[in-house]
Amino acid sequence: MAIRTPAASPTQAWGSQQSSGPSARVHGLAQVQGQVRVDPGAVLAAGSVVRADPGSPVRLGADSTLQEGATVYGRAQGQVLGDDRSPWAVWVGDRAMLTHKALVQSPVYIGADCFIGFRSTLFNARLGAGCVVMMHALVQDVDVPPGKLIPSGAVITQQHQADALRDVGPIDIALIRELAGTPGYAPPLGGSASAASLDTTAHSTERDGLGTMTSQLLPPDVVQRVRQYLAQGFTIGTEHADSRRYRSGVWQTCSPVQSQRESEVLAAIENCLAEHSGEYVRLFGIDPRAKQRVAPITIQRADGKAVANSGAGATHSSYSSQSNNGGNGGHRPAPAVASGPLSPEVVQQVRQYLSQGYRIGTEHADSRRYSSNVWQTCSPIQSSREGEVFGALERCLAEHSGEYVRLFGIDPKAKCRVAPITIQRPDGRPASGSSHSGASSASYAAPSSSGGSTQASGDVAQQVRQWLSQGYHVGAEHADARRYNSNVWQSCKTITSNREGDVLGAINACVAEHPNEYVRVFGIDPKAKRRVAAVTVQRPGSKSAPTAPSPSYSSSSAPTGNGAAPLGGLPQEVVQQVQQLFNQGYRLSLEHADVRRYRSGAWQNAGMLEGSRASDVLNALESQLRSHSGHYVRLVGIDPKVKKRVHEATIQRP
Repeated sequence: MAIRTPAASPTQAWGSQQSSGPSARVHGLAQVQGQVRVDPGAVLAAGSVVRADPGSPVRLGADSTLQEGATVYGRAQGQVLGDDRSPWAVWVGDRAMLTHKALVQSPVYIGADCFIGFRSTLFNARLGAGCVVMMHALVQDVDVPPGKLIPSGAVITQQHQADALRDVGPIDIALIRELAGTPGYAPPLGGSASAASLDTTAHSTERDGLGTMTSQLLPPDVVQRVRQYLAQGFTIGTEHADSRRYRSGVWQTCSPVQSQRESEVLAAIENCLAEHSGEYVRLFGIDPRAKQRVAPITIQRADGKAVANSGAGATHSSYSSQSNNGGNGGHRPAPAVASGPLSPEVVQQVRQYLSQGYRIGTEHADSRRYSSNVWQTCSPIQSSREGEVFGALERCLAEHSGEYVRLFGIDPKAKCRVAPITIQRPDGRPASGSSHSGASSASYAAPSSSGGSTQASGDVAQQVRQWLSQGYHVGAEHADARRYNSNVWQSCKTITSNREGDVLGAINACVAEHPNEYVRVFGIDPKAKRRVAAVTVQRPGSKSAPTAPSPSYSSSSAPTGNGAAPLGGLPQEVVQQVQQLFNQGYRLSLEHADVRRYRSGAWQNAGMLEGSRASDVLNALESQLRSHSGHYVRLVGIDPKVKKRVHEATIQRP
């Protein structure tokens, strides 16, 4: 492929087919190979590498800079359209800067005036002009709009994350000038990188009105967070706690930070770290208008392990930023970017609980107790503020790292638990995304007071909204009393829309078309191609409005009333037991006994609970309980490997 290049001048490089502008500076220890175009003013520092496979040209724009260790690799697979409307494996725009250890692998387009931070990686991505990628970030398979900031440690692999990024601000420009080592460098505002980019000695740079950066103790993530707080008009606070107080969530205040000048704030934080070197230390913003804390982040651990550099700082900030932005125009990270102990699904679930007015509780169990469904309570979480709740959850996970941990909502009005979900397993596998412990238990089996009204209640709307927010589709089914007893459901009209109003309208239409039948709705996971959390919203004979079950948690494991499980649902404890046994690979069966046989311990076999999914087993269980409504019924778990019982629990009493 012929490449139009400016007049070439000799360069100290290896390989072939390179061309460079007359004022380009390519260090003798830089490596350039293949079809590489270096425009005038570009700077390639010692140790930088640019390699282009045959037919995969790479372009380095005018006044662009590759610092030591930066790597650009043009592969044969995939190309981008450059500003000259020609195909390129990698296009690096004018005045762009790739800092130490940055890795760019084609196909990639980097617009003019972009900044790529230390050890960040770009692959199959397009960055608009003026974008800033901070340190240790991954940008892949997305098109980032111009002028956006990718925070340190972020993993941007989905387009909705890229679209949600905030704009680059003056504070970010100041940090970039310092990291670049050139006071005049300001990528989003234009200008050219000087040849001083080859000198990577750290400089303390005076930033307009922000003081001189002299901190040697604070990681860049912490410094950046402090700058963001100050730019938003917040004051800074710090706290410390030894290991005992940390486990109890009891923090003590460091000396108040009265100043708003960055240099003095950073010095105060360093003093707090030095005074409490063997303790945990965290900092937070203080909103003077709302008189509340904003996004506490732990910046030092008692064991000396790194916190902010390992992503904890970014994680904490992303936990709390959503609810603490308020009207201050604060930073809002891309959704679902979290690299700490709590997964994005858990963070989202906690926020949903808090937004609904629920409190948060946690429990833990070792493998033996987990098999017996015996959980122990973690330290109570008294606060309803996001940052403090996330901190308490992290402490619970850290204290019980080799155990199962689950969280649940607590409805203060109904005084009952809501939707326990397992968030940690002893083997370290992620648990928050499990449909069995998450969405399924959150909405499947709890008593339902459903009826024949044609208007979906707020509970149903809330459940539908939650499914749609998770990317699920929604389906509906109906069954008369005979089919309901046999667990044979017929599909309602397919719901093709993902708009909340259309979905609720379709559910209401199904309810109206089948007024004297059972109607249930369910989520559909389009990726796994399976159902999630069937919920009965109507029963024949009831005059109340249809409601999605409000998940309850009773202290007794046996249903109340006439002895049968409530139609349309099971007690939460029973659901939890079934799901745990099913997830562990055990077979499930039922036994029943009338009062006389129960006293004699003579149980009769009611058959196995068959099903390939936990929801199928739960439906079969519900049907069996109705068939033996006047009897005692107990649930039996059987280990198929050793062929012996591992669990027995009475779940129904006459």
